[in-house]
Amino acid sequence: MTTVPETEGKTLPDAWDYQGQPADRSTTGGWTSASMILGGEACERLTTLGIAVNLVTYLTGTMHLGNATSANTVTNFLGTSFMLCLLGGFVADTFLGRYLTIAIFATVQATGVTILTISTVVPSLRPPKCTAGSDTHCSPASGKQLMVLYMALYLTALGTGGLKSSVSGFGSDQFDDSNKVERKQMTNFFNWFFFFISIGSLAAVTILVYIEDNLGRQWGYGICACAIVIGLVVFLSGTRRYRFKKLVGSPLTQIAAVFVAAWKKRKMELPSDLSLLYNIDDIDDGQKKKQKQKLPHSKQFRFLDKAAIKRPESTSSTTMIINKWSLSTLTDIEEVKMIIRMLPIWATTILFWTVYAQMTTFSVSQATSMDRKIGSSFQIPPASLTVFFVGSILLTVPVYDRIIVPVARKLLKNPQGLTPLQRIGVGLVLSIFAMVAAALTELKRLRAARSHGLTDDPTAEIPLSVFWLVPQFFFVGSGEAFTYIGQLDFFLRECPKGMKTMSTGLFLSTLSLGFFFSSLLVTIVHKVTGDRKPWLADNLNQGKLYDFYWLLAILSALNMLIYLVCAKWYVYKDKRLAEEGMELEEVEICAH
Repeated sequence: MTTVPETEGKTLPDAWDYQGQPADRSTTGGWTSASMILGGEACERLTTLGIAVNLVTYLTGTMHLGNATSANTVTNFLGTSFMLCLLGGFVADTFLGRYLTIAIFATVQATGVTILTISTVVPSLRPPKCTAGSDTHCSPASGKQLMVLYMALYLTALGTGGLKSSVSGFGSDQFDDSNKVERKQMTNFFNWFFFFISIGSLAAVTILVYIEDNLGRQWGYGICACAIVIGLVVFLSGTRRYRFKKLVGSPLTQIAAVFVAAWKKRKMELPSDLSLLYNIDDIDDGQKKKQKQKLPHSKQFRFLDKAAIKRPESTSSTTMIINKWSLSTLTDIEEVKMIIRMLPIWATTILFWTVYAQMTTFSVSQATSMDRKIGSSFQIPPASLTVFFVGSILLTVPVYDRIIVPVARKLLKNPQGLTPLQRIGVGLVLSIFAMVAAALTELKRLRAARSHGLTDDPTAEIPLSVFWLVPQFFFVGSGEAFTYIGQLDFFLRECPKGMKTMSTGLFLSTLSLGFFFSSLLVTIVHKVTGDRKPWLADNLNQGKLYDFYWLLAILSALNMLIYLVCAKWYVYKDKRLAEEGMELEEVEICAH
């Protein structure tokens, strides 16, 4: 007797096809549809990084903006892209669903990149070239030219944010987590997702950057525009194969509702008996019981428990469900508490991405002034130095899996090697090394400039190999491999089951705030150091960029100490729930 494969001829209870019918396992989802989503993400990464990684040289060389202004423009662009992931996630969860969100925001991104391409083609949308041999006749971009540039960049950022917020989630929707075979495929999907991101990044920092520097920006940005359009077409071509999930609402609404309900009842006394508080057991709604896992009560953040106090006028369960802004279940409150417990870890990972931001701004400016020749004719584009950054990521991942994990298993007695918090910690340490290496390299670069009398010429090539910058790129790249995966694992594992979208949003918001903090730090340093002895001069040879790197190294070291305290305080969700569950059982036994 032959057994019918588990995936044949069956429909999924929580997924639908494009016609609104229950999704059939054999004709929807799986690797066929996931591969189209991966193709779209690779095009998005190629486009976004193809613009961002080389943008600082375009702003300084073509638009004639200062180093500090250009660096802030790049970090603000990247910061906005990641921050808008929260908006994209909210729109996807509450209104449009992930499919429509990806399609609409990919179109917005394509529009932004197209406008950016046009601005590089039309002469009136950029300032005239500088007078040869003089930097005194370089007129900066006008208000109109900057307006078109910023409109293009922030339309691109809006599209990137909306697209990035839903791609990984929609990809995981193509696999059924309750099916053993498909659950394993889902794990492989996330591995391939990171691989395709890295491939898109590698193509951006090598091929695209070379085209932009040697053939012209219009060709490079034109390829970016074509890439995102192709990615959109590939994504839409899989419509008949996709599985669609029901809208579940945004976790942000739940968090806001708990705080509002608790604030409304701030003057009420909490009952000593937890059974008097509103919980899932009080809801006459079988579907919600399925979706929510009842959580044991914790003693932290007791103020929020007031959101579950039943008012005397609340007599029917229907009223309780409808008026979520006045009454929350204890389980909803416990989920919000989980998010709050994660915030110290969330806050102490932001500075890593501030260090990361320097690799696409001042490190590229350093590379522009150094000897970039390989052999007698080929010259490395400044932004292509980030290939060492991407390469170190691709190198660190297998080294971690093959060497570090087996050693860590033996030493730490942990089956997974390093815990997520330990991985993040390693990444933070590497970011300190990166800034120390960057400061030392900048001191060496300035000594070479002074010894050859090149400090007054910002366009002069300093006879110092650009490969001296490799250590700082390597340390940040290796740090990202630890921090990125550690953060993703931490937020996905520790977030409540009903808030998986929130976990991605929390993770990406650390990137966003890291870039914004870089902009703030650059602005403050530029203002404090002034024009007489600036750290971040338009002519790097007359500045003190090394002091800025030392400042970041010191801030990173202080942040590392705070992180260690927060990591020691944090208790993993599984361990905490097991302990609280045991305490609850003991209380119930004593009561009986």
